[in-house]
Amino acid sequence: MNGTKPVGLIIGRFQPLHKGHIEMIRKVSSECSMVIIGIGSAQYSHVPDNPFTSGERYSMIYRSMKAEGINNTVIVPIEDMNIYSLWVSKVRSLCPPFDVVYSNNNATKRLFSEAGYQVHGSPIYNRQEFSGTEVRRRIAEGGDWRSLIPKEAAKVIEEIDGVERIRSIYGGSPDESE
Repeated sequence: MNGTKPVGLIIGRFQPLHKGHIEMIRKVSSECSMVIIGIGSAQYSHVPDNPFTSGERYSMIYRSMKAEGINNTVIVPIEDMNIYSLWVSKVRSLCPPFDVVYSNNNATKRLFSEAGYQVHGSPIYNRQEFSGTEVRRRIAEGGDWRSLIPKEAAKVIEEIDGVERIRSIYGGSPDESE
């Protein structure tokens, strides 16, 4: 790094991208020269915890970053790998080089720490309200979900008929599907 800002990696599912994610990315982008946004569990979609495809999440993030004026990001879909000893190598092969990892997932923190990376907890903003679980619950129940996510992410959800998808996946009640 030699006195320059590090390159940071954030891995999340972004199911969907919400305002807490935006604030976290904004903070990390102020600390780093570049922020790699890893779309975790990229292979999953159309299920209660992961209703959106990797491409849909990519669109939510890309359009929201552009609208927010956060210009030092790169977005990389990352599929899960259930061989944890190889996962960090897989992430490294998919991403541009990075120096620091931001995560609150204990397994992710441990794996990257063991691989020699500097690891920081991700900043959390109003977790009770700004969570993918809360956004999905509100969508399924017909509540106010738009106030929790960036306008561009809401547009993507509307364009793909994501509200109907989530309601269908949850069968009208989020409690029944989990």
